[in-house]
Amino acid sequence: MDVFALSEGAGPLVVSMPHSGTSIPVELHDSWPQRLAPPASTMPDTDWHIPELYDFLSGLDASVIRANYSRYIIDLNRDPSGQSLYPGQATTGLVPMELFDGAPVYRSGHEPDAGEIEQRRQRYHTPYHQALTDQIARVKARHGYALLWDAHSIASLVPRLFEGRLPDLNLGTNTGRSCAPQVQAAAEAAMVAEGNYKTISNGRFKGGWITRHYGQPQEHVHALQMEIAQIAYMQEGAPFQFDEAKAQRLRPVLLSIIQAALSAAQALYAGDIL
Repeated sequence: MDVFALSEGAGPLVVSMPHSGTSIPVELHDSWPQRLAPPASTMPDTDWHIPELYDFLSGLDASVIRANYSRYIIDLNRDPSGQSLYPGQATTGLVPMELFDGAPVYRSGHEPDAGEIEQRRQRYHTPYHQALTDQIARVKARHGYALLWDAHSIASLVPRLFEGRLPDLNLGTNTGRSCAPQVQAAAEAAMVAEGNYKTISNGRFKGGWITRHYGQPQEHVHALQMEIAQIAYMQEGAPFQFDEAKAQRLRPVLLSIIQAALSAAQALYAGDIL
């Protein structure tokens, strides 16, 4: 199996789905069940059903790249150097050793060593990001700019990571550094306009490594991360069932946010906003 699945579009929108994969590389199949700790066996920290939720992207002529392998193999939204995104706060690393709730991913003595971590980085992290880099460059060459949307979800209650219930829609722009202010403002306005979802910008989730690394508005690449509380579109907890009725209500809201960001970016490069 390839590290990622890619669908190329002709528009300026690139969508990354780095945490929706659930597969395990064939070279780890035999050892994986023995190495994995029981709490991790259901892959609870997966960004479940994100491709299904965003099934409208073809109508935007977007380029979409999504991971095939589980984030427990390697986290594609972490700095490849291993540097923490949130120093001093609870988080997970490049190759996660703990679940979001603090339980171990691996049985004691079966954790990957430094050599295996480096091998995983080269085999899985590097190819995904080379493809993402290429897609951003391709659409930027065609349109003069690119809008990167990093699509995520998480359980609404994770006490180790945040207090209380997470808002439904969590927009992250690296505190305004990963996109032009007009793009952020347009996305925020669309996010709150519908009114049936609790929203926040740059709260607990300010954008992971993808948003921070690729979001370079001075280079005409505008990046936004959307972290969705899973209660807004699915059953939280195993078996993590998709809720089509909830998804039907949420999809138009997501579409309107993306379209607003796209329109703002397009206006920037059409000379309408200076």
